[in-house]
Amino acid sequence: MYELEREQLETIQEQFAHLHSSLDMDGKARRLAEVDALVGAPGLWNNSDNARALLREQTQLKRLVTAAGELKSRLGNAMDFVRLAIEEKDDSLENEIKGEVAAAVAAYEQFEFQRTLSGELDANNAYLTIHAGAGGTEACDWVQMLFRMYTRWCEERGLKWSLIDSLAGEGAGYKSVTAYITGEYAFGYLKAERGVHRLVRISPYDANKRRHTSFASVDVTAEVDENIDIDINEKDLRVDTYRSSGAGGQHVNVTDSAVRITHLPTNTVVTCQNERSQIKNRAVAMKLLRAKLYQIELDKREKLASQEYASKQKIEWGSQIRSYVLHPYSLVKDLRTDVETSNAQAVLDGDIDEFIKAYLRATARAN
Repeated sequence: MYELEREQLETIQEQFAHLHSSLDMDGKARRLAEVDALVGAPGLWNNSDNARALLREQTQLKRLVTAAGELKSRLGNAMDFVRLAIEEKDDSLENEIKGEVAAAVAAYEQFEFQRTLSGELDANNAYLTIHAGAGGTEACDWVQMLFRMYTRWCEERGLKWSLIDSLAGEGAGYKSVTAYITGEYAFGYLKAERGVHRLVRISPYDANKRRHTSFASVDVTAEVDENIDIDINEKDLRVDTYRSSGAGGQHVNVTDSAVRITHLPTNTVVTCQNERSQIKNRAVAMKLLRAKLYQIELDKREKLASQEYASKQKIEWGSQIRSYVLHPYSLVKDLRTDVETSNAQAVLDGDIDEFIKAYLRATARAN
């Protein structure tokens, strides 16, 4: 009686012990104590950038160390409960024991997922950019649909977002749109969305109601701290100013306050037009440029697609990471992990956690 439950718990305990060691949880606990002391020291805010970095590290470490401690305690209590029931030969505890084991399994899976968010920049805020690809007006509308999907996802997770820049499509939606996403592990989660997204549907813009295929590319970069050294030579920059676009009326900015910065060596282009001041738009654009240049270096270092930024993948058939089919059937399928669902509307309403977590788990195992 309850032998299966005991074996299940023993397996989880072994897996937890291995994960505890591979994540160096003892080292993280020692580092947390050091950070706690630094945060409590006088003069913390003499260097505001350093203070923010320490507070972010403290939050990250505390979350992981606390979760490890709680999981260890839960596993121990569940095992004691099962052993007592076995010794007492008490079959009246079946429901309670199954509940304890299920809770322990769920807690382990949640902790195990933490290793997928242990990257250098995973805890940082993120910049999300979506570009229309092949498909004309359809693709621009698809960009708007994706943008809505991601903002709904952000709101469900308690993340905040703000619009940095957008370029309206000629008939609908956006040719491109960029948002700044803030909150815990914003980049860690959203990095799973980098790539080309394909939509198949009956076009609302086609009088003959024909089926259309549209593409859009999603790019995600992490916000980098000021104390990360990124060498940007002013001579390598071309700065253009232009009039901010808007919906019309009294809020249209009639000055050339929008800023476009081109980093000539890498042909990286960033724009910002959401601020009223050209100075503020330039500052935001420079932060976005620093993030993109740092991501380029990370991609090179990790030997990922080294040409990804120098010459983007074509945003068309054959290069997509996920397909969203609305006609003749309903299906969303991630081509990297084979995770799929027939509830396409829920996905477009922001329910994308299953795809994100599957990809992060797969890449964590691969590494």
